Amino acid sequence: MPDYAIIIPAYNEEVYLPTTLVSARAAMNHVAAEYGNGELIVVDNNSRDRTAEVAREHGADRVVFEPHNQIARARNAGAENTEAEWLVFVDADTTLPGETLAKALAALASGKVAAGGARVAMDREVTPMVAWIVRMWDRVSTTFAYAAGSFFFTRRDAFEAGGGFDETVYAGEEVWLARRIKAWAKKEGLAFRILPESVTTSARKDDWFSTKEFLTQLAVIFFIPWATRSRRLCAMWYKRPEAPAEPS
Repeated sequence: MPDYAIIIPAYNEEVYLPTTLVSARAAMNHVAAEYGNGELIVVDNNSRDRTAEVAREHGADRVVFEPHNQIARARNAGAENTEAEWLVFVDADTTLPGETLAKALAALASGKVAAGGARVAMDREVTPMVAWIVRMWDRVSTTFAYAAGSFFFTRRDAFEAGGGFDETVYAGEEVWLARRIKAWAKKEGLAFRILPESVTTSARKDDWFSTKEFLTQLAVIFFIPWATRSRRLCAMWYKRPEAPAEPS
């Protein structure tokens, strides 16, 4: 049985996935002496490109297929397909430093932390609007202990007590899971910890969407919370250009 699993949900991610897998494997090698064997799982979320083949070609230990195109289901499918007691969820366009993985596993190994996340950095300069969104998220994340979906680590018992990622929503599922885990963890005398270390995620949405589209999507989510139950109204998280650009 693996000591921990890194789970990467992937929908049409043939371009970014190789870099993510290389970074994840390097991070796993970085912690191997102290934290044993990890398992690297990619969940192909009904991709139309070569995501599954690319995952196998670039070192995934297991490729799981989830037919319903919803990131919550993809993440849950990864958790269901490993026996690991520690679960680390990383997005397919996110690079994971070895030190960040080490700190996350150390937090779980301490017996004092149920789950957590890390700060988020962009892989390049972005527009003022996106930069503001990232700054605000980091402030909210560290102040109120909410983990971004790009990096979410948890004990399995905490994950199961929280019911896994909410499959009734198409966005914000990590926030709802964090809330449920925190409520459980409080009763157990455990913490939900946001690490000062960071992961780096791509700024591709800054290329794909305009400032107006960002503001519209945020307004919909903020003023109409039930909109997260509609994939159409959460299009920014599911829409892909026909020919995705190479990562810079």
